Amino acid sequence: MKIDSEHLEILSVIVEKGGLTEGAEALGKSQPSVSRSMALLEDRVGMPLFEPGRRPLRPTELGARLARLGARSRAANQEASLLVRRFRQGLAGRLRLGASPIFMDGVVASIVAEFQSRNADVQIDQSYGYLETLETGLRNGGLDVAILPLHSSQVPPDMTFAPLLSGNNVITCRAGHPLTRKRGITLADIAPYAWIAPPPDSPLYHDLLRALKSIGQEDFRVNFSGGTLASIQSVLAGSDALTVLPYSVVFMSRRTVPLEALPLRIDHPDRQLGVLVVTDRQGPHAAAQFTTFLQAQFQQLQARMDHEKQVTQRRR
Repeated sequence: MKIDSEHLEILSVIVEKGGLTEGAEALGKSQPSVSRSMALLEDRVGMPLFEPGRRPLRPTELGARLARLGARSRAANQEASLLVRRFRQGLAGRLRLGASPIFMDGVVASIVAEFQSRNADVQIDQSYGYLETLETGLRNGGLDVAILPLHSSQVPPDMTFAPLLSGNNVITCRAGHPLTRKRGITLADIAPYAWIAPPPDSPLYHDLLRALKSIGQEDFRVNFSGGTLASIQSVLAGSDALTVLPYSVVFMSRRTVPLEALPLRIDHPDRQLGVLVVTDRQGPHAAAQFTTFLQAQFQQLQARMDHEKQVTQRRR
């Protein structure tokens, strides 16, 4: 015997509300329509669902048990509808995110945490990479979104790049470093200190070389290289070494690692941190939701950094 689950759901509402009219009103249906559904269900099971002559309606033992099954079915349908709606709104689902390591660990990870605190049903699978790796992942469908620094000329023709933050690197040291107590730092002041070099295949490594060249420091000593952001921060915090990092990373790191940006003008990279996606591919709705959230968070970050810069300049 096959019973229409919709009839069971209607029965559950009638029993819950205590009458055909009340049940029809709760369901948004007409009373005759609900009566016909109950007549069809009774005909199907071959037994009465309500005790005759009782007002308010009282279900028979069979009617009560079928109503409980109908209530479970209705709840499951409502849950399924909510899940579909949340997927369509980008509030649930799975997002495969690739990002360059320094920016991911230094800036984006905290934004991911904030996003998931508001959208706990979005699962984010994150991986690391630079342009070639991330481009391949996007193109073969292994990634939905990539976050990385790019120059406009580097954007692949089949992809779209949405900038988030302009390139702005700074020479970085630990809080309390001897150089932080100096005014008008010179090349001779910097010369005695060793440098931390990012991984040689990273854009930041080339930024380091360019930055040092721009201040005339082409001959320099590296005492640590190739580490993760966490290891770079640890070595910085525990030594007098210097390095070049994006200012946004230094700014965000201050919550956990006491770092400072030295007041030295260096060449900034001619590129922007942004979101890269395949242009004609319909990704998960969660990707659009995350990108919108990301853009809003980076606007706030830029405003906070601009404010700090203004305050610092006034103090000088």
